[in-house]
Amino acid sequence: MEKTFPIALVVSRFNEEVTSRLVQGAVDRLRERGFTEEQIKTVYVPGAVEIPLVAQRLARSKRYQAIIALGAVIRGETTHYDYVCEQVSQGCQKIALECDLPVIFGVLTTENDAQAFDRVGGQHGHKGRDAADSAIEMTALLASLD
Repeated sequence: MEKTFPIALVVSRFNEEVTSRLVQGAVDRLRERGFTEEQIKTVYVPGAVEIPLVAQRLARSKRYQAIIALGAVIRGETTHYDYVCEQVSQGCQKIALECDLPVIFGVLTTENDAQAFDRVGGQHGHKGRDAADSAIEMTALLASLD
C-alpha cells in the first residue's frame, strides 16, 4: 500500500458543473490510491481568483503535505479571462515556492465549455484524477530529496 498523507483541495464554485466533476475525479483517485476521507480536506471558494489565498492559508497551517487547486476558467467575451488565469497560476506557483509544498494546478483554462468537459472525463482524460496523481508523485519526490 502506498504512503498516504493529509491533503487539501481548494475548489472554485464558479463553473460548478465542471469543477464538481474535477473534485469527484480527484477524490475518487485519492481513494483508489488508499487515502481515507479523514485525510482529504475540501474547501470551496467563490471563484478561481480566490484559490491562492485559501491555498496559502492551508499551506501555512502545515497540516497538509500537498494542496490541489481545482477550478475552471472558460474564456468569455472580455479580457477578464487572461487576468484570472495569470493571477491564479502565479498565485499557486508563489505558494508552492514560498511554502516548499506541492500546490498542484488543476485549474482548467479553456476556450469554451466543450473543451472543459473534454477534460473532466471526456476525450482528453480527467484532469481531476491527474491532479491527484501529481500531488502524490510530487510529495514522494520531495520526500526523497530530503
